[in-house]
Amino acid sequence: MIRFFRLPVIFRLLFPDAIFSLENKSVNSVFLTFDDGPDPGITPDILKILGIHGIKATFFCTGRNIEKYPGLFSEIVAEGHNIGNHGYLHLKGLGTRLPIYIENAEKGAKLTNSTLFRPPYGSISRRQYSLLKRKWKIIFWDLMLYDFDRSFREGGPMSALQRLVRPGSVIVLHDNSRSSAGEFLDEAIIFLKSKGYTFSLISSL
Repeated sequence: MIRFFRLPVIFRLLFPDAIFSLENKSVNSVFLTFDDGPDPGITPDILKILGIHGIKATFFCTGRNIEKYPGLFSEIVAEGHNIGNHGYLHLKGLGTRLPIYIENAEKGAKLTNSTLFRPPYGSISRRQYSLLKRKWKIIFWDLMLYDFDRSFREGGPMSALQRLVRPGSVIVLHDNSRSSAGEFLDEAIIFLKSKGYTFSLISSL
């Protein structure tokens, strides 16, 4: 299986106004993000670990899961984390008709109340992108750790993080039923701190 820890360079050419990384020359920051939640099987564990370390992250939530777990969503907000829109349903842009994709994003925006949008799977057409960027900042990523890939669990995400993280990295993890993020998040944070990284919210820059 080929894993693209970073999106191909062509993405930056196709989507020039989108965010992939956020380097700040005055601060050696990384940006932890979590997609697909909230999920009662993993989100509480992630919140606990983040809380222990005093770190804030950005949670790209689906509207459907917000409706299913409103109390958990409220907990994310109450603890000071940032919220992003991941659509109402987790739709892949390529292969989804334009009106349906836009309507799905709009429905998710009403529930997240966020100006940030991350395309599920990183899959979005140029036309979808050009319409969505009129209202929201499109957020991709600099480093995908494949925590959702069960065949990659044996040290894979930590190894990728240690090799590839750099100042300004927007790091993607997940809080869904397939994610192993809760198993290595504490170790990842300790490693990043040992390398002098601080943790910022996307909205802060």
